[in-house]
Formats: sequence, structure tokens, C-alpha cells
Amino acid sequence: MHTITPVILCGGSGTRLWPLSRKSYPKQFAHILGDESLLQACAKRLSGGSRGVSFAAPLVLTNSDFRFMVTEQLLECGIDPGAILIEPEARNTGPAILAAALHAAETDPDAILLVAPSDHVIPDHDAFHAAVAAGVKAVEAGRLVTFGISPTYPETGYGYLDLAARPDDTGAAIELNRFVEKPDAATAADMLKAGHYLWNGGIFLFAARDIIAAYKAHSPNMIPAVKDAVSGAQADLGFLRLDSGAWGRAESISIDFAVMEKADNLSVVPFTGHWSDLGSWAAVLRESTQDENGVATSGPTTAIDCSNSLLRSENDGLQLVGVGLENIMVVAMPDAVLVADMNRTQDVGKVVKTLRDKKAAQAESFARDHRPWGYFETLALSDRFQVKRIVVKPGAALSLQSHVHRSEHWIVVSGTAKVTVDETIKLVSENESVYIPLGAVHRMENPGKLPMVLIEVQTGAYLGEDDIVRYEDVYSRGQGAKG
Repeated sequence: MHTITPVILCGGSGTRLWPLSRKSYPKQFAHILGDESLLQACAKRLSGGSRGVSFAAPLVLTNSDFRFMVTEQLLECGIDPGAILIEPEARNTGPAILAAALHAAETDPDAILLVAPSDHVIPDHDAFHAAVAAGVKAVEAGRLVTFGISPTYPETGYGYLDLAARPDDTGAAIELNRFVEKPDAATAADMLKAGHYLWNGGIFLFAARDIIAAYKAHSPNMIPAVKDAVSGAQADLGFLRLDSGAWGRAESISIDFAVMEKADNLSVVPFTGHWSDLGSWAAVLRESTQDENGVATSGPTTAIDCSNSLLRSENDGLQLVGVGLENIMVVAMPDAVLVADMNRTQDVGKVVKTLRDKKAAQAESFARDHRPWGYFETLALSDRFQVKRIVVKPGAALSLQSHVHRSEHWIVVSGTAKVTVDETIKLVSENESVYIPLGAVHRMENPGKLPMVLIEVQTGAYLGEDDIVRYEDVYSRGQGAKG
């Protein structure tokens, strides 16, 4: 039985599933296809073991904004994470994977690492474990292994792997000839027919020692910065925060360009099981349960005389109705609605760029804003006032803080709040309220065992989330950090 350490890449802020996936809460944390998030499904797939492989606690790479989401979601599905490395800024997969390898090599240079994105769909765990077991044999021979997905149609949105031979039924690793960038439709059709091209799944298996050697050979300039970032990492509430100064010196580059396209010891394990990177709304439609007309619905929706369409409402109070739709997708959020031809779902990234250029908040942020202690959502916002619904998790507390430009009024609607206002500390129960004058040092806590809900009314000249003077925070956030 070979023990493998999963390396889960969870720092992405993908835009291809906007408006459900946004920078502040990307798709890996969303419940897109069921009751568990893509991150949770990934972590469960890379736990336990079968087919001669077992998995250690995962090593997760994410950013500071997502660190508490990662921990909460993993613990919810019964996965106790190992180290969680915090990337000070996005530098692509090249530095991230090297950091994971250097960290693992500190305790075991021969550790076998399985690097996987957190947002893929692979429902057959047993088949995937069998593919990993086949890859281990190549790793033991000093190979760097990537996984190729058997193509089922001429996809133009994926890169391809050109194998030295056609895959057979053994599932054994095959030497890689070259990487192929995303093709046009005609080239994709030719590659599908040729039989020795696989989709590039972006999943890798190697020994820590071997991948570090590959970086030294093919991207030596990256080694000093990432090594300094790992050696200078600081423990932070159970996380390991990579040194920001050193990390900023690392080149922002993918592992494919940094190492894999230059290495001469690369092998590919063919994977014939079901796989999706869930990289577009068309992919979500393919993965969803459809009716006899090819229509998939989610949430409070009604489809009348529709075909080959996706209707999704993420707002319980918003009834989405489609009539006579063909090859159309509609995703309705509380603050944004996307309507598109199903053949144009790869262009959703252009939507996000357009909204950013217009400085629309919906480009990157939700009306519901997640925080380590819970979340809040804006119910009304106008000149000099804002109304929020705030939900605080059991045992959680907001920071001890004050505001320069606004006062607040809190009304508890569910549970009990422990409220600090300057020198006064008191319990505020359901249907009770408390006033927070401008400049008062205050905090709210949930001492109960159930979520606490309150309505906050803010009034003042400036209502931005950065109007915070922070005095004490159990989550170690700095001045001006939100919430």
C-alpha cells in the first residue's frame, strides 16, 4: 500500500461560472451539483484509499481570503486537513506546486504528491484510485506523471496531451511526446480520430525529490524565491503563511510552462472514467440531471416548452420561468442575472471583464459576504444608510472595533448576542436592540449553540467596509480588513 499526500490547489477565483462563481466566493466552494461543494468532493475523493493506494491528510494551498472557508468546508465533510499554506498573492501553479513540494520534502524528500485542482468532477473514486496506482509505478521509476482524460468529443476548450502510443486497456503510463494548446474545431476532430491524444486534466503525481530536481533543471530562477517563502513562513492560527516578500519575487507562471513542457521524464496515465473541469455553464448542463428535452433546472424554476437549456435560480424568493427556450442558459442570483446562448458560455469571462470596467460590484462580489465568523448580506443601501442581515456562527465573534464615519443599530431576530459597547458588556436577546454610537469601541459575539441572526442599520457619511479601526481580532486580521 502506497501512501500519497494530496496537494489541493484551492486559490483560484475563476470567472467562467459567473454569476454563481465570483472572486469573493469562487466555484470550488459552491454547491453546484449537489449537497457538497467541489472542494469537499475533491477532498473526499483524495481520502481513504483503494486499489493499493491510501491518502494522507491533504496539503492545501489557498489565499488569505479563503483560508477559513477551506477549513470549515473540510471539517464539515469529515476531512482533517494537514498543512494549509497561505499564498500572499496569486502566482499561478508553478510557484504554488514548488512550495508544496519544498514543504513536504522538509519531512520526507521521497513523499509522493498528488496535485489536483479543487474544482474538478470525478465521480468514480475507485477508477481514479486505480489510475493513481498505475501512476505510482511510473513515479517509482523517477517519472513525473500527469493524467490524460480520454476525450469523448472534439473539445476546443481544453489543452491536449500527445502520447507516444495509443492507450491500451491496461491503464499503464505512456511516455508523453508533447503538450498541445487548445485547438480549433477541425484540429480537435482530427486529434480525436487519431486516438493518441488525451485531454490535459491538470492533475500531477510525482515524488517531492523529483519535482524539485525538475524545477532546478528547468526553472532554476524560481527556486530561491519560493524556498525563501517556505523557510520564512509564519504560523498563523493553524495556517502557514508564506513569506510575502520572497513570494512576490517568484515568477507568475503555470507548472506546464515552468517545468512540464521542458521535462524529458514525463509519463501520462490514461483515465477513462468520467471527468469534467466544470469550466463552463455548458459543462454544468452536461453534468446536471436533465429531463426528456435536455433541460436542467435548479431552485425555484419552471420550464415550459424548453429544450437543451439550463435554468437556475439561487434565490428562494425569485421564481425563474422559461418559456420556449432553446439552447439557452439562465442563472439568476439575488443581485445579478446571466442569460446566454449555450454556445457562448465560454465567453462569460468577457462579461466579468466588462462589468469590472464599469466598476460594477457584481463583477467580483456577492450581496452575501462571507467572513470567518459567518456572513452578512446587504438588504438596502442608499445615501447615508445601509441595512444588513448578519449571521454569526455559534461561538464566533466579530473583532473589537470602532468606526470613524458611521453609527449602528443592532436588532437581534434569532438567538442571543453578547454585545460590548465601550465599557459595557450585556446580552441582547430576540426582539431586543442596542445602539452603537459613532466612535464607540464595540463587538458582537454569539455565545449560543445555534446561529445568531440580527439586523444592522448603519447611518453615516461613509458606509464602506474599510471604515474599521480594529483593536482585537481572534482571526488575526489587520487594520481595514473587512468584517
